[in-house]
Amino acid sequence: MDTDQFHLPRSRAANERLHSLVPGGAHTYAKGDDQYPEHLAPVISHGRGAHVWDVDGNRYVEYGSGLRSVSLGHAHPRVTEAVRREIDRGANFVRPSVVELEAAERFLATVPTAEMVKFAKNGSDATTAAVRLARAVTGRSRVALCADQPFFSVDDWFIGTTPLSAGIPDATNELTVTFPYGDLAATEELLTRYEGEVACLILEAATQTEPPAGYLEGLRALADRHGCVLVFDEMITGLRWSEAGAQGLYGVVPDLSTFGKALGNGFAVSALAGRRELMERGGLRHSDDRVFLLSTTHGAETHSLAAAMAVLRTYVEEGVTARLHALGERLAAGVREAAAAMGVGDHVVVRGRASNLVFATLDERGRPSQEYRTLFLRGLLAGGVLAPSFVVSSALDEADIEHTVDAVAQACAVYRKALDAGDPTPWLGGRPVKPVFRRRA
Repeated sequence: MDTDQFHLPRSRAANERLHSLVPGGAHTYAKGDDQYPEHLAPVISHGRGAHVWDVDGNRYVEYGSGLRSVSLGHAHPRVTEAVRREIDRGANFVRPSVVELEAAERFLATVPTAEMVKFAKNGSDATTAAVRLARAVTGRSRVALCADQPFFSVDDWFIGTTPLSAGIPDATNELTVTFPYGDLAATEELLTRYEGEVACLILEAATQTEPPAGYLEGLRALADRHGCVLVFDEMITGLRWSEAGAQGLYGVVPDLSTFGKALGNGFAVSALAGRRELMERGGLRHSDDRVFLLSTTHGAETHSLAAAMAVLRTYVEEGVTARLHALGERLAAGVREAAAAMGVGDHVVVRGRASNLVFATLDERGRPSQEYRTLFLRGLLAGGVLAPSFVVSSALDEADIEHTVDAVAQACAVYRKALDAGDPTPWLGGRPVKPVFRRRA
């Protein structure tokens, strides 16, 4: 499809209405229309499997579904049936439902490196609970987080480290320090500099690259030696790396870990899991000061926990993680081949684990470029592909992959023209897309 002829009038009108009612026009910054080419931010009507339809009637092959949360595809039958069954039985009660017990048993059977679990609704609540628990058990105030990873929480201890730090006191920001991924020496120097002050090390065990040999084991040893808590943020790696997360794949057991996203296939559920000795501090069966760990009205909503159980069963019984990797490998190979054929193989670059692919758009000098990202996204959208990333769902099939590769090839043909011209501006159709974390609108 010609990008100049691709218009989304109903989506554009809906976006204007959203901005008048919802700050930023979306309830998640990463879903904002500033992340898409100007006037080409689809507003979704519905989805099924690997496809979504916008309010203008266009169908897309979708990637990164629900910010990586919908890994089985939209309206997956096993998940929706489990949810329907529980909705008819009531969603929330004044005492625990038996579903809470069953969900905890299912989760801990799937992630055997954890001994206890507590459910919540979003990832930020879980990671902040991990930080609070680490501070309580260590009696320390500082938090050390991985500087090379983009997001951990909406709460002050993390957001204060980003350009979106307005409203967060300097005193709070001073309690968060950072360490580089893969550099044990730098992390040990940090822990030595703040000897006895760091409550926890928090990081994703892996992102776009595999951990260097011995790195996670070295972090485990550093945490033990310096008396701090090791926390793995498994929001993305959970289920996508293995059914038991990155800790199950790499064989390094954190003290605490947090799960979400794929856990509910789009339904709101997250989890804090970890060693009994630490987790029990948020319970009733100990003599220490109690920790206000997680206490959420909707954290044990029955239909979301039913969704999580259905997801966990589906992953284990149907080998979903292996399918995600196979689909990602096929997609990555196709995209790289298409980009190379159009002479932009060094500029449209696919990165990451096969189950969690992202892409980089580089300019004439090999630098990351929001302008070239805009050009590329325009081509994909016009070709019926909605892809802020290339993160796959298991609902994709070979025809979807082929369709995506064709759209990539068309977008890369325009990319080559822009590179030859030394200026992508004529192909942008408006302002370039913007990074999520920036100080000014």
